Parts: sequence; structure tokens; C-alpha cells
Amino acid sequence: MIESLLVANRGEIARRIIRTAKRLGIRVIAVHSEADADLPFVAEADEAVLIGPPNPALSYRNTEAILAAAKSTGAQAIHPGYGFLSENAEFARTVEASGLIWVGPDADAITAMGDKINARNLMAAAGVPVAPGTTDPAADLDAAVTAAAEIGYPVMVKAAAGGGGMGMGVAVDEAALRTEYDKVRAFAERMFGDGSVLIERYFPRVRHVEVQILGLADGRVVALGERECSVQRRNQKLVEESPSPAVSPELRSRLLAAAVRAGEAVGYRNAGTVECLLDPSTGEFFFLEMNTRLQVEHPVTEYVYGIDLVEEQLRVASGLAPTFDPDALTPGGHAIEMRINAEDPKRFLPGPGVIRTWVEPTGEGVRVDSGYTEGNTVTPFYDSLLAKLIVSGATRDEALDRAKAAVAAFQIEGPKNNVPFFAELLTNDEFLSGAYDTGIVSRMR
Repeated sequence: MIESLLVANRGEIARRIIRTAKRLGIRVIAVHSEADADLPFVAEADEAVLIGPPNPALSYRNTEAILAAAKSTGAQAIHPGYGFLSENAEFARTVEASGLIWVGPDADAITAMGDKINARNLMAAAGVPVAPGTTDPAADLDAAVTAAAEIGYPVMVKAAAGGGGMGMGVAVDEAALRTEYDKVRAFAERMFGDGSVLIERYFPRVRHVEVQILGLADGRVVALGERECSVQRRNQKLVEESPSPAVSPELRSRLLAAAVRAGEAVGYRNAGTVECLLDPSTGEFFFLEMNTRLQVEHPVTEYVYGIDLVEEQLRVASGLAPTFDPDALTPGGHAIEMRINAEDPKRFLPGPGVIRTWVEPTGEGVRVDSGYTEGNTVTPFYDSLLAKLIVSGATRDEALDRAKAAVAAFQIEGPKNNVPFFAELLTNDEFLSGAYDTGIVSRMR
């Protein structure tokens, strides 16, 4: 097993990784910006290194500062968490070239799946269903218009190098396409340094379902069930649950088999997620993208399968067998995760500030992965995620009951937060029925 680990991240995911690593007897090094010096993850690490000012480009995305911290502290491995440098193939290559262990898939897999058009083409060749769309970037607006006419409106205009719900727009006709194409291209160039644009069929009523995969040290790829991620605002997830209420045993079998094929197509190692769009009216699903990292919503899979995915990541990176029998996976129960964000619960606009009160719910089947505590300041420099509230139960109904009680008990004062939104969602008939889709939040508003 790895003996020392640098966590190249912050907040709740840094605390999450630190917790498992310390349980395994691994010495943990945290890196932090000036803005995060007083956050819990810094104090909980065995050693902490200041790597720069609040600007992420000068701290959490500063590869030279992170590698210098690893060298000065004698770290053996680097875990990138999610966001920041987690899907940066060049960083992964540099880490390994420096003689360190990268806790994640290799750089070639990250590269292969990082470009949405290349990923689509790879998946289609591997027999994974893909939505109708372009096989090459739309070189200019005229090419986009021609492609959309062939695919049929409405279409999704997507940044080929994008991810996390960013760099996307919907066009219902040619006039809208002309606007969205320029908008998405400009955004992609600014955010990702790559203005390539993909045109794909847009499904107005669709569910977002993903499969957790794990590429083992011996070369096998296993699928650890699916997660439902359709409660979204601005194409970004707010609630995830497992198993999906929309997935039958027969559909689950097809989904998981396709996800394994996706992983095998790129020789995948470590944790990853194959994201799909599901048409609930037909049972058809289509590959959306592969996230080559640990997902924010991984705890719901941990509950259902009774495993620690961070531990499994560390075991794969160490060349060790998993803690479970890949041929005898036995999921059970139901789990739901709610992302507690520092944002207005109606319009979902960021609302940083000083946390005056922070009281986490407790009880059977309740888990809180938090990045903050009372007295901390939520700054405007980073993602608005404060904590993840995860509940589980023997059935979905039991998990929902525990979710209602946990949300009612979660007390946060100071920054704006979306806890009231979850209280509203948990009384929403559409959500409670399980028959919801990605439009549920907009219908609630």
C-alpha cells in the first residue's frame, strides 16, 4: 500500500480522501491556498503546505507548486480528487514522470475521454450506444447548420473539451443555433483553450443515469451499479440516488455491460464514471461522456455496495487486489445524496459569507461529507459546494423519510444555502414518485 499521499484538492473531497488514507495508516499531506488556511482539511492532514494565493490558477491548478510540495514532503503519491487537475492528462503524465504514483487512470485514458467527439467515436466503435451527432468538430457555423439539419432539431451545442455541465446550449431552430454556436465556441475557447464544438441530438424529456466503473490492477473492469442524476440546475447535479428508480433489471444489465465495454475500450484503471442519457419512454440510452476521476456523488455507490471507493482507488494505484470479490458483487438498499451549496435556494446564485451556525444532522443511515464548519468563511474563489448530505435505507421510501428528517435538522446560518430547496424537493410528488427527468427543477421554479 502507498505509504504517503498528497491530496491535490480542497474542501470536502480533501477531507474525504484524508479520512480514508489515515484509516489505512497512510501519511497525508494537504496543499492549500491562502484563502483556505483555516479550513478543516488543512488541520486534519499530517502535514500541510501553502501553495499560493486564492486564485486557483496560482494554487490548486499550479502544477509546479503542487509537485514542489510533493517533493519537499516526501510524498509517494498524488490523489487529485475531482475538479481542478483531476482530468488534466498533462499533469498526470508529469506526476508519473516525476517518479510519483498517480491515483487515477493513466494519461492516455484521460486524453481519449477528454475530447467529447473522440470519446463518442471510441464508444461507438466499442458498441456503446451514442446519440445521433457529429463525428468531427463543426468547423464553422455553416458546418454546424448543415449538421443540425441532418440530425434534426432540437440539438445540443457542446464544447468538445468541456465537462461538468459547462459549455452547452440548446438550439430549437437555426436562428437559435446561430446564437448558441457562437456563444459555446467563445466560452470553450475562454474556459478550455479549445473552441471545438459538437452538435448532438437534444432530448427534451430525458433522464441522466451514470454507471460507476472501477478498473482493477489485474486489468479487469467492473461496474458498481448505476446512479440517477436527473435533479439538476444549469446542467449541474443537485441530487443523486442509487439505484435509479427508472432502471429495470433488464435495462441495468445492458447499462452495466455497456459501461464495462467503455472502460475496456481505453484500458481503464482506477475509478471512473460512464454517463448516459436515458429516454424513459423507450428505454434507450446513449453515451454522454466518461468522467476519468472520482465523482462527487460516489458515496451513494459506497452505501449500496458496502465499499470505500477511495480505498479501492488507493489499492488499484498500489497494484493491490480490491477488498471485494469482483465476481460476487451484491448491492443492497437505497441511497440519496444532496449537494449542500452556498447559493440562493430559488435562483441558485452563489452566496458566500461567514458561517455563524453549522449543525449537521445525525442518525441511522445519515452521513455528512463537509468541507466547512462553524466559524469558517465561504469565499467566492471556488465551487459553492459546502457539504454532501447522504442518506440510506433498506428501501427508497425509508431513504426518503431519513432525507426529510436530515434536511430539517441541518442548520446553516451565514452564507446563503440551498437546504430549503431540498425541503421543497422532498415534498414534490414528481420526485417522490421516482418518475422525474432533468426538467424537474425548472418545473418547480
